[in-house]
Amino acid sequence: MSLKESELILNDDGSIYHLNLKPQQLAHTVITVGDPERVAAVSRYFDSIEIQVSKREFHTHTGIYKGKRITVISTGIGTDNIDIVFNELDALVNVDFQTRTIKKDLTTLDIIRIGTTGAVQPSIPVDSFLLSQRAIGFDSLLHWYDHDLEDQKMAQDLAKKLKLSKNVATPYLVNCNKELASQFQSIDMTNGTTITNVGFYGPQSRSIRLQPAHKDLNELMANYEFDGHKVSNLEMETAGIYAMSTMLGHRAVSLNAVLANRATGTFSTSPTQTVDRLIKFSLDAIASF
Repeated sequence: MSLKESELILNDDGSIYHLNLKPQQLAHTVITVGDPERVAAVSRYFDSIEIQVSKREFHTHTGIYKGKRITVISTGIGTDNIDIVFNELDALVNVDFQTRTIKKDLTTLDIIRIGTTGAVQPSIPVDSFLLSQRAIGFDSLLHWYDHDLEDQKMAQDLAKKLKLSKNVATPYLVNCNKELASQFQSIDMTNGTTITNVGFYGPQSRSIRLQPAHKDLNELMANYEFDGHKVSNLEMETAGIYAMSTMLGHRAVSLNAVLANRATGTFSTSPTQTVDRLIKFSLDAIASF
């Protein structure tokens, strides 16, 4: 069945609506970053850049790094943007734009998030790296899709222990792709359970003038444990990335530069350098597989 024009929206030049990309412009290995300016911070290490496209907050560079074709794309902040980016990335490889039909043979993308995060455990040092083995979403993105993702016991238990208001979205849990994650394992890499929040201030118990509804949220998270797993960090995209990738059949892993420690109240004195180290580490790991 052909997809309606209101469902699969294409620009006049045949590119996908929001990302402004054509299928041939996308590599099958994709790095996602939140900040549009971080796209160039990644692609400056490419040996060559063949494509540079930008529209709104979505900036894309595709090029070659040590023989590996890689696309780096900015998502902006939040799982609402993840919904847009991942549906359109999938369409670029799994929908025939000419016939507007889903392809019989589907393509699996490798998607690596390079992002920043704040730790909630005092033992996780600022300027270190953290791999999200699993993510618990405090957004509602997954619940808008018909899915069969199981293993929700930890998310359900965490919601109960945190005494979350009924007005807050029901948490959900999704794991990274273990095979892809194994390519980035390092003795200097912390493995953790990541909370994906819907905001930076109130949803992460930060207060400037407005008071958060759950003032002791971070302390409760830091002290929480389920089946040997503790909450390690907070950020704003990983659960959405894991949910969309799993449902669509792609492989995803989230790599985090720890710039803040909420338990100790400290922030990196060299955030740009820390993110740059994670970029170079990630590119070399990608080039090796």
